[in-house]
Amino acid sequence: MLRPAQWQALADRLKGHGVAFVIEPHTRFPGQPGEQSTMFFLDPAGNALEFKAFADLGQLFAT
Repeated sequence: MLRPAQWQALADRLKGHGVAFVIEPHTRFPGQPGEQSTMFFLDPAGNALEFKAFADLGQLFAT
């Protein structure tokens, strides 16, 4: 898991390199409990990779 600033830097770097995303970088539940940023892309072997960042790790399973 990444901190939000690290996640954003990674998303920006991947976009800058033209990585094709399965799910574009975006933030889910903004301003709500469980707020998280996520993105999915494929590695060279075709495996789906997910990278996430949580605004507050203590809210990981919040509803």
